[in-house]
Amino acid sequence: MRGLGPGLSAQKFLRLRLRSRFLTRPRPRRFGAPGATLERAMDELLGRTVPQAPAYELREKTPAPAESQCADFMRFYGSLEGASQRAELLSRLARGFGVDHGQVAEHSAGVLRLGAAVGAAPGPPPGPGVSSLPAPAPREPGALLHAEDRLRYALVPRYRGLFQHISKLEGGVRFLVQLRADLLEAQALKIAEGPHVREMNGVLKNMLSDWFSTGFLNLERVTWHSPCEVLQKISECEAVHPVKNWMDMKRRVSSYRRCYFFSHCSTPGEPLIVLHVALTNEISNNIQAIVKEFSPPETEDKNKIVTAIFYSISLTQQGLQGVELGSFLIKRVVKELQREFPHLETFSSLSPIPGFTKWLLGTLSSQTKELGRNELFTDSECNEISDIIGGPISETLKILLTSNEWVKSEKLVKVLQSPLMRLCAWYLYGEKHRGYALNPVANFHLQNGAVMWRINWLADLSLKGTTSSCGMMVNYRYFLEETSVNSAAYLGAKNIKASEQVLNLVSQFQKLSKL
Repeated sequence: MRGLGPGLSAQKFLRLRLRSRFLTRPRPRRFGAPGATLERAMDELLGRTVPQAPAYELREKTPAPAESQCADFMRFYGSLEGASQRAELLSRLARGFGVDHGQVAEHSAGVLRLGAAVGAAPGPPPGPGVSSLPAPAPREPGALLHAEDRLRYALVPRYRGLFQHISKLEGGVRFLVQLRADLLEAQALKIAEGPHVREMNGVLKNMLSDWFSTGFLNLERVTWHSPCEVLQKISECEAVHPVKNWMDMKRRVSSYRRCYFFSHCSTPGEPLIVLHVALTNEISNNIQAIVKEFSPPETEDKNKIVTAIFYSISLTQQGLQGVELGSFLIKRVVKELQREFPHLETFSSLSPIPGFTKWLLGTLSSQTKELGRNELFTDSECNEISDIIGGPISETLKILLTSNEWVKSEKLVKVLQSPLMRLCAWYLYGEKHRGYALNPVANFHLQNGAVMWRINWLADLSLKGTTSSCGMMVNYRYFLEETSVNSAAYLGAKNIKASEQVLNLVSQFQKLSKL
């Protein structure tokens, strides 16, 4: 996490005092011991705290487990040291307290049997000479609906009951957000794996999606007069363009800038996801102009504000990954800006392209290995690059592209512009995962109904920008009257709406590069 720069001892002190309520772990007494003793303690805890699923007939009459049992689980979990211990407990919970597959099979068979009977109906009349057999009489569908309801009940894993009861305790939802963050971390580290773990992650994600739906979210604007802990949290969680110091933070919430976040009704003032906006007179083509050091004027000239640029969106709670917050936040902010500036009509992002350099280096390596040559660049481009770097381009170019050294050579910048622009266009437009855009940022904005509008050369000259995306950024433009149609076309038919500039670059790639 980033601080707000040197020379701020008072603020460093505040940082120690003002911790996010979401991220603070309890410090209870220690349970268990190393090795088998701790594992036995885990099994005993789960057997005692995970509620038994009541019989179907008693599902609405069985009392909930005592609050103390859920609190015991929370205290025990908070006492565990390190990701591996937490992953072990979560793995045991997922494997041992899921769905009763025997009951599911039994109820499924009942549904199939009743479904065949209910669906039975007289068929077309038999042809000449064919004997007619009586069809089974169709039955009343009530029994089938009852059987389907029993099947749905059997498909609910036991641990869902534990999560549901924890959510009713004070601080329970915050606890579950952190628990899912731990689960995602354990999956990424491959210390909690398998279908049962993936299933539990999906169940918890769906529960959080319900609890964090738009009806429970508050839109709040950040200004320089916002509470210190809010400014600190937003600065620390800025994942796209890191905040350098307090003056940098002040510029990002002052005139011609807006910062909004969603908070939950149970924790007002606690940022869940943050959106930074620049109010400009055109669609920005580089981030340097937006996060540059300048003294913001006291007042805004509304005549100069014709475009809203979404230049950073950051999730502050990793446990809410996959919960649809970003799309809702952009839509709410657009409405908020239109209320403040009724004449405002142009909305666009200025987005990073994470993963492009990695994809490019991987493609270069595979071509060199399989073909013994590079076919991403034309012969003339290869010759120009070779003349500048003084030798074969593949290995040297890979070294240059993983650092920011190449941007210091004016000649190399000039010769790489054309090939890297068309390769980037293909990466964004043509590289797919299950039919959708491979790049996660592109996929996010296209799902929202935006148009892939413009790829910008040398738009982010920071070390992070040059090493992750060769310094390029992309605008995704939101035409408000078309977003619903574009979103439906992308999600349904997997069609990407793109501008002429992007399509021309894609056409150049298809003509000049060979993959």
